[in-house]
Amino acid sequence: MANLKSLAKDTAIYGMSSIVGRFLNYLLVPLYTNCMPKESGDYGVSVNIYAYTALALAILTFGMETTLFRFANKEGEKPDTVFSTAITVVGGLSAVFLAIVFGFITPISEALGYADHHEYLLMMATVVALDAVQAMPFSYLRFQNRPIKFASLKLLFILLNILLNVIYFVVLEKTEVFYVFCINLWCTGLITFFFIPDFFKVKWQFDFALLKRMFSYSWPILVLAIAGVLNQTVDKIIFPWAYTHTGLHTMAEAKVQLGEYGACVKVAMIMAMITQAFRYAYEPIVFSKAKDKDSKEYYAVAMKYFIIFTLFAFLCVMGYMDILKHIIGAEYREGLVTVPIVMAAEIMMGIYFNLSFWYKLIDKTIWGAWFSLTGCAVLIAVNIIFIPKFGYMACAWGGFAGYATAMTLSFFVGQRLNPIQYDLKGISTYILLTGVLFVVMFFLPDSWPVWLRLLLNTILIILFVMEIIRKDLPLQSLPLIGNKFKKK
Repeated sequence: MANLKSLAKDTAIYGMSSIVGRFLNYLLVPLYTNCMPKESGDYGVSVNIYAYTALALAILTFGMETTLFRFANKEGEKPDTVFSTAITVVGGLSAVFLAIVFGFITPISEALGYADHHEYLLMMATVVALDAVQAMPFSYLRFQNRPIKFASLKLLFILLNILLNVIYFVVLEKTEVFYVFCINLWCTGLITFFFIPDFFKVKWQFDFALLKRMFSYSWPILVLAIAGVLNQTVDKIIFPWAYTHTGLHTMAEAKVQLGEYGACVKVAMIMAMITQAFRYAYEPIVFSKAKDKDSKEYYAVAMKYFIIFTLFAFLCVMGYMDILKHIIGAEYREGLVTVPIVMAAEIMMGIYFNLSFWYKLIDKTIWGAWFSLTGCAVLIAVNIIFIPKFGYMACAWGGFAGYATAMTLSFFVGQRLNPIQYDLKGISTYILLTGVLFVVMFFLPDSWPVWLRLLLNTILIILFVMEIIRKDLPLQSLPLIGNKFKKK
C-alpha cells in the first residue's frame, strides 16, 4: 500500500510536468492552426520534421534511460559511475550525429524533401542532440527521487516556449514554420544550462567494463525504443511518400493532409500524456520492488487501475469533443474522426508498456524488441498499402493494428515465461462498459443542441465513475471522504 501511495504521489508530480505542461503546450495548436493556413502546408512540415526528430532522439539515447535505472539499483554498482558512463556514451553519439548532419546537410536535405530549407534540419538536429544529453540528468533526477526539480525544468521549457511563440505568432504576426524550430532550439539550449550544477555534484568515473554490461542490456531496449517511436511517428514520416508515389496526389496536397491529421491527433495525445506521467513514476518503483514477495500482485493491481483511468480519460475526451475540438483551427477539424481510433491505440500502447516489465526484470529485453518490431511491421504495412486510397485514416488504423499486435504478443508470451495474475474479468468488464457508453455518445444526433449532448455525455461518464466506486474504489477507502462514511 505504501508503494501505491508513493506511485500516486509521484504520478501527480510528474503528471504536473507532463499533463499540465502538454496541456499548456496545447495552446500552441490553436495558435499554429490559426496562424498557419492549412493550404500553406507549413503545419504539415512541422509534423513531418518532428517525427524525424523523435526517431533520432530514440537512437541517440540508446536505451540508456531504462538501463540507468536497472544498473543504478543493482547491488555493488555505484550510481554516479552508472550515470557518468551513460551520459558519456550518449554525449559521444550526439556529437557524431551533429557532425554527420552538418557535414552532409545538402544530400540529407534533398533526400528528406527540404532542399530549399537546410536551416530546418540544422536547427532540429541540434535540438535532438541537446535533448538526448538532457535525457540522462532527467533520468537521474527520477532515480534520486527529485520530482520537483524534474517538473520545474519541464514546465519552464513549456512556459518559455509558449511565451516566445505568442510573441512571434501573435504580436509580431509571423506565419512561417521557421520560427517554430528556432524557438525550440533556443528553449532547449537554455534548459541545458540548468543541469550544469548537477554535473559538478557527480563523482565522474567512466567504467568500460560496466559499459559492456550496460550495452548488453540496452541494445535490445534501443531496438524496442526505435520500434516504439516508429509506431508513433512512422505514419507521419512515410505519409508524404505513400500519399504521392502513385501520382494521384502532389507533395503540396500531402503536406496539407498531414497537417490536418497531425493537428487532430493532438486532441488524442492526452492518452500519451497519462501514459508518460505513469511511466515516470512507475518505472523506478518497479525496479526497486522487484525483489519483494508481493511484487507481482502489485503489478497486477497497478495495471488494472491504469486501464480504468485511461478508459475514463477516453470517455471524457469523447464526451466533451464539442468543447475540445476548439483546440484546433476550424479548417483542420475534418480529421477529428481519427481521435477515438488513435486514443484506443494509445491505451494499448500504455498496456504494452505495463506488460513490458516481465522481460525487463528478468533481463530478457530482446523479447520487447521482437514484439515492437512485429507491431511496427504491421503498422508500416497498413500505412503503405492503404494510405494511397484512404489517406490519413490508414495512419490511425495502422497505429491501432500495430499496438494491438505488440500488446497481444507480449501478454501471451509473458504469461508463459513470467505469469502475473491480472484481473482479466474485471478489466474486460470495464472495456465492454466503455465500448457501450462510447457507442451511445457517438450516435447522439448532431442536430441536437450542444448543451444537451454535453449533458447526456456527462451522465454517461458519471455512470462509469459509479461503476468504479461500486467495484474497485469504494468511498470508504478514500481519505477524508472515507472518514465521513465510517462515522455513519
